[in-house]
Amino acid sequence: MNSIRLLVADDQPAFRDGLVALLSALDGIEVVAEAENGADAVRRAHATHPDVVLMDLRMPTLDGVAATRQLRAELPSTRIVVLTTFDDDDSILDAIRAGAVGYLLKDTGAHDLQVAIRKAAEGESFLSASVVTRLVHRLSGASPPQSASSSAGRFGLTARELDVLGLISRGATNKDIARHLDLAEGTVKNHVSSVFAKLGVTDRLQAALAAREHGLV
Repeated sequence: MNSIRLLVADDQPAFRDGLVALLSALDGIEVVAEAENGADAVRRAHATHPDVVLMDLRMPTLDGVAATRQLRAELPSTRIVVLTTFDDDDSILDAIRAGAVGYLLKDTGAHDLQVAIRKAAEGESFLSASVVTRLVHRLSGASPPQSASSSAGRFGLTARELDVLGLISRGATNKDIARHLDLAEGTVKNHVSSVFAKLGVTDRLQAALAAREHGLV
């Protein structure tokens, strides 16, 4: 298995140096570039084409949310994991809507950090436990008072796509969905792609967020 190519973006040199030293010592991860702000991260990502960018949020010149949005548009195969001290609702939602597939706090341990990077490289999502709690509390009161079927009709989702979306929102992988719905994995992949297109999202985390916000699950 090839090493995961990683870019680390953080405007605090001491923290960035420590992070790079830690990550470089982990098996299967190669730090290919460092960046001191969002604009630098975008520039260096274009030069090195990392699999994953570990992105701070509050940085000068271009912040992490704007850099994430730009990278998702220009280098869609590169996955963004946010690593920050901010765990407020707006920061979390802004980052996820911009295209981040992971959101970690800077007190995250080395094991969870490694898991998040690996999951991101595989196209999956990973959130700190406290971030999950905040999202659940936020979204539990955010769904509009309408039925899932009426919301599904508004987005043009079929009944089967709604089933798939419900399982995505519970964290199921394509293999889990195939087993649960008795479908071939290739069929599930097609359904997932269709759901993403209809909801206007690019990954499973954004799809789950949209599903909750629009009362689809």
